[in-house]
Amino acid sequence: MINKRRLLPFLVVTIASLGPLAAAGHAAPRGTVTVSTVSVGSPGNPAISIVPFTDAAYTSCSQVPSGTKPPCQSIGAVKYPYEIGELEVTVGQWITFLNTVDPKGRNPYRLYDGYVDPRAWPQYGQVALVTKAASGKHYRAGSPEWLDKPYGFADFPAAARFANSLYNGTVLSKASGTANGFSVTTYKVRLSPRSSTGMYDLKNPSAKRDRKSGFVIPSQNEWVKAAYYDRSTTSYWKYPTNPGTFGNAPDYNAATAVEPLATQLDYTTGDVTNANGSPLASLIDANGSYPKWCPKAAQTSPTTCSTENPFGLSATAYQDVYKAGLSTVGQALVRSPWGTLDQGGNAVEWTDTITAPPAGVQGKRVWRRLHGGVSNSTSYQLWPSAVGLQPQDNTFYDHVYPWLGFRIGVIGSLSKGD
Repeated sequence: MINKRRLLPFLVVTIASLGPLAAAGHAAPRGTVTVSTVSVGSPGNPAISIVPFTDAAYTSCSQVPSGTKPPCQSIGAVKYPYEIGELEVTVGQWITFLNTVDPKGRNPYRLYDGYVDPRAWPQYGQVALVTKAASGKHYRAGSPEWLDKPYGFADFPAAARFANSLYNGTVLSKASGTANGFSVTTYKVRLSPRSSTGMYDLKNPSAKRDRKSGFVIPSQNEWVKAAYYDRSTTSYWKYPTNPGTFGNAPDYNAATAVEPLATQLDYTTGDVTNANGSPLASLIDANGSYPKWCPKAAQTSPTTCSTENPFGLSATAYQDVYKAGLSTVGQALVRSPWGTLDQGGNAVEWTDTITAPPAGVQGKRVWRRLHGGVSNSTSYQLWPSAVGLQPQDNTFYDHVYPWLGFRIGVIGSLSKGD
């Protein structure tokens, strides 16, 4: 059990002071990011019906045995074509965003705190805040190896700000191509410092999409369809990496059912070393293998990455909870039916779908759905039935759980100059 009383003083001490963005009359630096998306067609596809976190799939909820709890859900049907990020948003992209929306390093939107600092958390410290730096240079990678890993400390409002910055930015170029036979579009976008409104009006805690075209955080249905729906068979895969076999299928055999193997990582870089075409994901597999690495900047001591943490946890407790690392995006090389990478494994991902809180939970907090395998969990997190949910701004959870990411989507049509 993590002690919240130990965490909160650390947060108070290390969070940067608040302040205005920039003096009037001074233009803020605007960073540029490249976002690659895959196209998802077959509008009007059927849904998959699932019972949350169970190994089964149905064509409709009428097939689910009566009295089953929790109740059945039908997910994955999308009536329109759209695009979804080929990869998760990386630490490098996130740092460019931070330096664009907060060029003075004053943290007005509370997008940064000390848990993310590598001096506080050597193993997972992705981003450092440098007080004395030029405008637009205050945020830097905790170690160069982090730049191509998924950003792992996102809550939904932060992810929506990133989407707003893209939406309000300028598309400098748009290029179409293919990757492994899948249609890929690459956008080069100059980010905007305006992030409070755009696709999402963040003055409204229950913000939904305000525009019919532009960059978005994918909805639950968009995310699920891209990860699992096989247009060639009009059915759903069990994993985003391979079809698998659902537990209630007539031909299911636990001894032969194929689940992904765990990525193996170079310990100093986090690069995948065993990509070989087999179903592969950054997760804890059936053999107990899991991805692990330590940033070079933290390798001053053999035990730095296995013991030092901002929570006051003992080495034994820390190693039990914080095993797996986030691997370099895309290097597992195993694609979903629509060509995405890492929808199985690595970071769990936010969607913009609002949902009711769990039974018995009261209060005004807004809850949203998340999906995707997690590098520190097993393959059940990769099932389409793994319909997770969290308060969209759970500060405690966000900063003790370094595997919380997102990817970008596109609805409507975007052109150069938009």
